Amino acid sequence: MGRDRGVIALKLDALRSYKDSCIAIYGLSPLTETLLKQLDGYQVAGLLDGYRTTGELYGQRIFSLQDAARAGVRLILVAARPESCKVIAKRIEAFCREQDIALLDVHGNDLRAAKRASYAFPDGLGVTKETLRREIDAHDVVSADLFDTLLMRRTLFPTDVFEIVDRRLREKGFAIEAFPQKRLEAERELNKNTVPTLLEIYSRLLERCPITGLSPEELTRLEWETDRALLVPRKELCALLEEVCRSGKELYIVSDTFYTEDQLAVLLEDGGVTWYTDILASCEHRTDKGHGLFQVLRQRIPGKTCLHIGDSEEADVKGPERSGYTGLQLYSGLELFEKTGCLGLWDQIQSLSSRIQAGMLVAGLLNSPFQFEEPERKLHVTEARAIGYLFFGPVMTSFVIWLYRQMRREGLRNLWFCARDGYLIQKLYDQLDDSICSVYFLTSRFAAIRAGMEDEEDVRYVEEMRFSGSLREQLRERFGISIKEADGERGRLLDYKEEILKAAEESRAHYRTYLRSLELAEGPIAFFDFVARGTVQMYIRRLTDRPLKGFYFSQLDRAYMREKQLDILPFYEQEDSGIFRNFYLLEAVVTSPQPSVLTFDEHGEAVFGPETRTRENLEC
Repeated sequence: MGRDRGVIALKLDALRSYKDSCIAIYGLSPLTETLLKQLDGYQVAGLLDGYRTTGELYGQRIFSLQDAARAGVRLILVAARPESCKVIAKRIEAFCREQDIALLDVHGNDLRAAKRASYAFPDGLGVTKETLRREIDAHDVVSADLFDTLLMRRTLFPTDVFEIVDRRLREKGFAIEAFPQKRLEAERELNKNTVPTLLEIYSRLLERCPITGLSPEELTRLEWETDRALLVPRKELCALLEEVCRSGKELYIVSDTFYTEDQLAVLLEDGGVTWYTDILASCEHRTDKGHGLFQVLRQRIPGKTCLHIGDSEEADVKGPERSGYTGLQLYSGLELFEKTGCLGLWDQIQSLSSRIQAGMLVAGLLNSPFQFEEPERKLHVTEARAIGYLFFGPVMTSFVIWLYRQMRREGLRNLWFCARDGYLIQKLYDQLDDSICSVYFLTSRFAAIRAGMEDEEDVRYVEEMRFSGSLREQLRERFGISIKEADGERGRLLDYKEEILKAAEESRAHYRTYLRSLELAEGPIAFFDFVARGTVQMYIRRLTDRPLKGFYFSQLDRAYMREKQLDILPFYEQEDSGIFRNFYLLEAVVTSPQPSVLTFDEHGEAVFGPETRTRENLEC
């Protein structure tokens, strides 16, 4: 969220094969005007933008992607900073692929290139801690960029903040059509002549789109508070620079931003960064790092050498070099994410929700700009909590949101979370929705089978289920039936059909006593199971007069269970995936600290089996 007023040199070598082809430039910033001068002799058909499809600028027409394709455009050249190029590529790369239109940035990088997942960084990737310390020691003063260098957002792209603000405005009853576009357009207009503050940006937006009951100050505060809540420190770099400052070296925060220096001070304090010398915010000095901001710094430190560190090659390396200082690029979390092929997630990152999840992953897993220095350059985590937060958390949260939407779509008011895998899932769901009858439903496959069996066909069904143990052990553990040891050496479950069905009658009566104790609203019951065939649901539906609608994380053996006529909708169906093959790991995480339910007594109280997990297992 800075300015595109730079003097980026276009790498024409990458464009020579398009000399006789139709070209479009994506972007309406002053950089586009610069590029048009460098493209003299090329066939530029017009300009593209994410928010405008008509009009004229820099002597070129503005048109839509569809119009560009109809005009025979073979190359779209993206005129934007690298971080903005990623946002634009995500927006239009699928269309470009379909239309066989090349998509390049001004450095000649292919923005359509496939991203291959990697869990280790390439050799010689970036600036190491040793190199950084050596450069710091060689200079009198250090300056540092703020966003994506000292602090990073827990969302993938900076412009995601605008979409979050838009949603919060709608929650407050203010619907501004195409708000993110208008917010960015207001900033662009002001950027042509100055570096605006956030208040000036919103003043311009409301000049163009007056909204009764909404002031520029309120909008400024809303975006500021939204952004503030998303920011986290890059801990390893902050610790290193704190050590430098404590040793007596001056450190200045130099940022291209629409936030004031007072606002930046609050953001830094939130991240525990209080040890710097001073802050230079571009909006307060009305110039950015590419033009005069480092000259402002020079007035503060006359005659001293300075090392500036930041994530942008243009703003944080070339910018200070033009003022006679040294610039050093440290990769942002997003850049490191790209170096791993986005872990194979790029094609799945489409919605705001997925960008927030990816941003949270990046902020945790790739928080350090020195992550590539780890042994064998491999990605890794060192804490069990981090595994839960970074990997299991997004999967479970996505499922819970899906479940919430299904409940709303179906108009269901009852939701039973089957023990034991529903234990944590219910806690998550109840944070999202308190309008339904939510029940942690005591059950297990053994308990449901014991109570639900009614005839010989049921005995046959259970007999086909895998059991590790003797017939004697199976009768005892599955049905609570004891037989002589000698009898267990021969025969089948069907030979004990009468005993099994008689025991089932008693179990059924006890289970129904439990069911009568549960609070219920009108209507069917949504029935959660984690990863299962549907056996529990099949037998529990015989114990209640309410229809059961199954919502599972994933369903096993769907083709085999189809004839059972169970109403089940699974969330996750990709059977060739790592999640599907390793769901037992997820199961172990979400399960209850209680042992498994075996049956119920005559009072409807659950009878639990022996605990097979150790204390250490449960604590983990």
